[in-house]
Amino acid sequence: MFENMTYENILSDMLSRVTSDIDKREGSIIYDALAPAAYKLAETYFMLNHFIDLVSGDTAVGEYLDRVVADYGITRKPSTYAIRQVETTGPMNIGTRWGLNDTTYIITEMLSTNIYSAKCEQLGTAGNQYSGTLENIDNVSGVTATLTDIITPGADEETDDNLRARFYTQIQAPSTSGNADNYIKWALEVPGVGDAKVFPLWNGNGTVKVLVVDSNMEIDETLEQKVYNYIETVRPIGATVTVDSPIGKAIDVSANIFLDGSKTLLEIQSAFTTAFTAYLKETVFETYSVSYARIGSILLSTPGISDYTNLLVNGSNANIVIGDAEMPIVGTVELSEVV
Repeated sequence: MFENMTYENILSDMLSRVTSDIDKREGSIIYDALAPAAYKLAETYFMLNHFIDLVSGDTAVGEYLDRVVADYGITRKPSTYAIRQVETTGPMNIGTRWGLNDTTYIITEMLSTNIYSAKCEQLGTAGNQYSGTLENIDNVSGVTATLTDIITPGADEETDDNLRARFYTQIQAPSTSGNADNYIKWALEVPGVGDAKVFPLWNGNGTVKVLVVDSNMEIDETLEQKVYNYIETVRPIGATVTVDSPIGKAIDVSANIFLDGSKTLLEIQSAFTTAFTAYLKETVFETYSVSYARIGSILLSTPGISDYTNLLVNGSNANIVIGDAEMPIVGTVELSEVV
């Protein structure tokens, strides 16, 4: 709208309105007098030009996106704390604090003899990352503690992309009382849920099945009960709801690759696995086949690979079909250098 309102254009237009008998060269009195005003006008036009981006659902970010979706009753899912299992060599008092790397944990409950639950004091996925011997912050005498299983994973604050996707789901597929879109909307409102799929009448009249994955598009069985409990508070009377996770279908890849000398085989394998994982996550609940050709394309675009032969995906050179209740996950990746 105001693309041409640059500092240079505004200043030039302002100087053109000054009579020719006045010195208008850079550094002159009139030039130096008009330049600051031209700069501030250009700044204002820039803000006006981008204002529409801040109030539109497809381009708004951060707090501006929060304000856009709030008009539709949608709020950003907050970050949550991880709940971990701690195993000790003896009795421990509730409330004692322990640390590991850059995270700290507070003992909250005794689960069984010398086994406790602990809440990470840092929000988000940081509390899911570590396991091992804990530092004794409170100097508890005679006891050592080890951080083991994840009881409830911590989740980061919902990203703009996930929030925008939920916004689109609601406005582009308006839900009515108890239809499939309604169940997707409810599932996505639970912190930690990244996507959902609904099977109406999956086991006869009055039954609904909901499959959920976490915000990283991975299987997280701890979400099942959370989503079920929430849906039970909002669903219509009469429906029997089952919440489950999709079944992971491992996708194995093997190929012989020609190296161009810029990367080591280990670096190439790591880069390909990262790109391959990202591709599989794109397909979850969206497409129901894994493309053999797409995997070949990912191989060729991986830095360090000049060519490949004998690409096999789950032992074949064809697309892999993914069932309605399945999701593809990375299996074995074997890349062998051709010498």
